[in-house]
Amino acid sequence: MKIQLHERTIEDITSVIIVPEKSLDEAGYIQTITESNDASSKHEFHAMAQMAYYQYQDDELVVDKVVGEIKVQTDSAVESLLSGMLLWRDNSGGFHAVVHQGLNVKKLLEAAYRFCTRWVRLDI
Repeated sequence: MKIQLHERTIEDITSVIIVPEKSLDEAGYIQTITESNDASSKHEFHAMAQMAYYQYQDDELVVDKVVGEIKVQTDSAVESLLSGMLLWRDNSGGFHAVVHQGLNVKKLLEAAYRFCTRWVRLDI
């Protein structure tokens, strides 16, 4: 799996949460992608979303601002994000976040956290 941010390509990715801006109105647009794709994956995504949300509240999360299309490429598909946020974990466990300029980071993180919490609790 790899992420393309404008002219930069990141290839050591294990898990990604794609949070489009339109997910602020309807959470069903949020996507999760992982290499492991097993029964515990939803818990990994919940932990990622929760960690990002709490770190942001404590001013510990560095969120890079981007302009332009973000692409997430897997072996079978390419997902494109034109407006929103991307959260990902690299192969060494490091956590990263990017958001399109001008968007409300806190609201996007809240949407991701709520979505993943419901997924774990309701098994949606």
